[in-house]
Amino acid sequence: LAPLIAAHAARIEQEREIVPEVLAALYDARLFRMLVPKSCDGWEADPATFMQAIEELAKADGSTAWCVAQASGCSMAAAYVEPKVAREIFGRADAVMAWGPVGPNAKAVAVDGGYRASGSWSFASGIKHAHWLGCHCPVVEPDGSPRLAPDGKPAERTVLIPKASARINDIWRVVGLKGTGSDNYTIDDLFVPDEYTFTREAAADRREAGPLYRFTTFHLYGIGFAAIALGLGRASLDAFIALAATKVPKTKTFVLRDNAVVQSQVALAEAKLASSRAFLLQTLHEMWDTAARGQSLALTQRAMLKLAGTYATHQAKDVVDTVYHAAGATAIFEDNPFERRFRDVHTVIQQ
Repeated sequence: LAPLIAAHAARIEQEREIVPEVLAALYDARLFRMLVPKSCDGWEADPATFMQAIEELAKADGSTAWCVAQASGCSMAAAYVEPKVAREIFGRADAVMAWGPVGPNAKAVAVDGGYRASGSWSFASGIKHAHWLGCHCPVVEPDGSPRLAPDGKPAERTVLIPKASARINDIWRVVGLKGTGSDNYTIDDLFVPDEYTFTREAAADRREAGPLYRFTTFHLYGIGFAAIALGLGRASLDAFIALAATKVPKTKTFVLRDNAVVQSQVALAEAKLASSRAFLLQTLHEMWDTAARGQSLALTQRAMLKLAGTYATHQAKDVVDTVYHAAGATAIFEDNPFERRFRDVHTVIQQ
């Protein structure tokens, strides 16, 4: 799909959403179904496969990769709701859910048969092509008091609603990842039946026993962030190597690749990408082996995943920065391979 996606990347950014031609190809390739359970006709892929697929998408376009990664994280909800509801929401070939982090005014008031939810949520990547939305809400008792979880912290419930039930606010005017269309949305006192709600990562709600679902949604988001940064870094470095073979800097008589400083920069960039990518993949393989044995992921493993993902993201950002500056004035023009990736990777790292 890379040539198709790359050919539409500028239009995706301009229109602030994935264009229909690319969406159709993504649906046909079932790439939004990587983390959907097999019981819903999903792939239920292992995290290392998910990571490499997102990385490949990011080489072609960061916004497309971001939308697929974020929707994939949202699709983990299918493992936590009743199978009938999971199939209703995620059964169709073009099923996509979007959501954002808990909003400051979000709440779900417990009532007979479900919850009455209100609030606003931001950063809903891919909302323009989503069919369902998730709303993460602190739970409030009918008397207005906050419900507490067994650990004493405020209880949270995610309510799943058709997109038509919410007001969408077109606010996504940003420096990078413009094509994700990550708008916000609002609902007011909307009744949601209990079977369309769940608590994220709650063992009591988890209905799928596969090893994928021993990973949390937050794990998969972190993996996705790192994969997008690595893809942007790899594509930027490859583009610079191609440029260095032909570009003769002003006042010089030889191409960039014959400059010893440039050679050193490229070598270090290769090492940063390869080593951080290998660290992340090794961590994912080791964690998958644990999950496949039916064991819970240890705190040390979860911490190592956080470290590997964050490290890879920062190393990839450094690579993009290096080649952007080394490319000189060439890098500032919109029709070159550097400018959008520079903005995109800095938007990734702000997450």
